Amino acid sequence: MGRVAIVTGGTRGIGAAIAKALKAEGHTVAATYGGNDEAAKAFTDETGIPTYKWDTGDYDACKAGIEKVESEHGPVEILINNAGITRDAPFHKMTPDQWNQVIGTNLTGVFNMTHNVWNGMRDRGFGRIVTISSINGQKGQFAQANYAAAKAGDIGFTKSLAQEGAKKGITVNVVAPGYINTDMMSTIPDKVMESIVGGIPVGRLGEPEEIARCVSFLCGDDAGFITGSTISANGGQYMT
Repeated sequence: MGRVAIVTGGTRGIGAAIAKALKAEGHTVAATYGGNDEAAKAFTDETGIPTYKWDTGDYDACKAGIEKVESEHGPVEILINNAGITRDAPFHKMTPDQWNQVIGTNLTGVFNMTHNVWNGMRDRGFGRIVTISSINGQKGQFAQANYAAAKAGDIGFTKSLAQEGAKKGITVNVVAPGYINTDMMSTIPDKVMESIVGGIPVGRLGEPEEIARCVSFLCGDDAGFITGSTISANGGQYMT
């Protein structure tokens, strides 16, 4: 059964793979993005998936954006909270602005998006919410106190909200990727990349499509008994 889905940060990398996978499952997908108009246009030209530009860290922008998507496509029944940024720095050098930017997008943005679809999902008795966290939200990472805090917060948010949504037919889950083969990884020096891959038991980076398959499964009707869970897709690098 096709449903209306929003994928935040859905025009590049893991988000783009998720948007494509959900479309392939028969869903009507809307992808949001924050700033790269050229990438968004190229994504729509390639996939036919419409894109919408707003800042997920802005509650009113999320409200208005979701209302626009729903007016054009129907009620949102699937939400993928994928939008995320990094502003890495050792803590003694981290600025309040670096902290606030990352928390604003990676954690508050999840609240902003989810809060604006929650009541509709409750009223209809169905919803699928999947938030993309990170291995670094599970184990921490040097120079990422802001990012790790936000991504760990996403997991706590999910566990709490899952308990509220369960009796209303809403499942709330997390996928926590490890190191994935995206454009961001291509900027890492070869020696550093060798060290990263050497620490992954399966001996390679993950692919965006592998994360997308986890998300697609959690969004299906057959996953109705799975809620409050975190799927760790990291090649065995960190096991919880």
